[in-house]
Amino acid sequence: MAKTPAHKWAFKPGMRAGAYSWKSSAKAIERLKSASSEIRAVARVDPVTAAEGVIALAQRIWPAFEHIDTSSGALGNAVRRTLVELLPVLIEAPADEKTRAKWLEQLREAIEDDGVDYLAPIAHCFGQIAAYPALMNLHADRDLDMIEAAWSDHERFIHVPAASLTLSCLLEAGRHDELLALLACKKTHLWFDEKFGAEALLRQGREDDALAYAEALLQGDRRPWGYQDIAQFCERILVAQGREEEAYRRFGLPSVSGNTYLAMWRDLVKRYPDLDARRILEDLIETQGSKGKWFAAAKTAKYFDIALDCAAQPSAAPATLIRAARDFVIKEPAFAAQVGLHAIGHLLVGRGYDPNPFDIDEAVTHVMAASARIGQGERVLQELQRLAANTATDRIMSAQLQSRLADIERGNA
Repeated sequence: MAKTPAHKWAFKPGMRAGAYSWKSSAKAIERLKSASSEIRAVARVDPVTAAEGVIALAQRIWPAFEHIDTSSGALGNAVRRTLVELLPVLIEAPADEKTRAKWLEQLREAIEDDGVDYLAPIAHCFGQIAAYPALMNLHADRDLDMIEAAWSDHERFIHVPAASLTLSCLLEAGRHDELLALLACKKTHLWFDEKFGAEALLRQGREDDALAYAEALLQGDRRPWGYQDIAQFCERILVAQGREEEAYRRFGLPSVSGNTYLAMWRDLVKRYPDLDARRILEDLIETQGSKGKWFAAAKTAKYFDIALDCAAQPSAAPATLIRAARDFVIKEPAFAAQVGLHAIGHLLVGRGYDPNPFDIDEAVTHVMAASARIGQGERVLQELQRLAANTATDRIMSAQLQSRLADIERGNA
């Protein structure tokens, strides 16, 4: 019977050893994206071959990326995202024990050779990748004595590349007491390793012990490494116990995440669908501070009264307010008019990033258009005149507003 030819991976030539120079981070990230897409496409028709593609990629990451400047963190984040995305392909592939044994040896070698822990996501899931109890125990035992000896030496720090994969295998093999005893040897306790201990307690049904174990890492004046992951682990336990309000207050609010204030609010609303979304926004504003920065979140959530309170704060960005005034002229003209007035007030006292006199023109245009729709044109014009006369400290902005008001009075606006 003819042997099926090996799959020819398109990503391999671009992932050869030394392929990337010091400033090739962006190029390497694009290569990772294309490799991930290729592997996931194959997974839909041949999951075992796709899993072998994941291994091939993992083996090449450190040799290919060794000389790239990683100081920005962008490449490390991209590698982690890629591997987390591909881990299900590797874990769920329908491979027999012999095949998985070969895969594990290849992955172990790649992890041990990895210079910067690029392959940490794989090491942390090694027990799941092993799948078979015999393989879990084999890899749990291989370096167990060495790790215990290294971690028991409190006079010096000894890094063991195989530590995470060993912990993962102990966890998945159900050897919880051995796992906890091994972690107890360490002088320094970080979530990077301690999460295995917390999970071991949880799997034994010792929820309160797991909570205390994880929460102990949060003690101290400084936020520890992995703070959000620790807090969210504790949060999940409390939610599962029906203690949602406690989870929200103790861990949900402090561990909220997101690249924008709006994303932070959405993160908590998603995690706590039974809580009032308006209350969540108000709690975030109170706990996180910088009230003016929350304008976009409040506006998008259509809590216009909260948004106006935010718009009045010195930390509100005039440019953001002007865009909102423009966008809501027709849908919410009363809101648009007031937001525009706040923007003008901020510009007149010199607030905002790189403000331009023409920002005054644009804001006045939206304010007057919105006020006309609600029959408040005269009142708003008087408010603009008051602002020009009483609050201006930026002479350029003040002159621009005075000029625009003169045009309006002449009927040229």
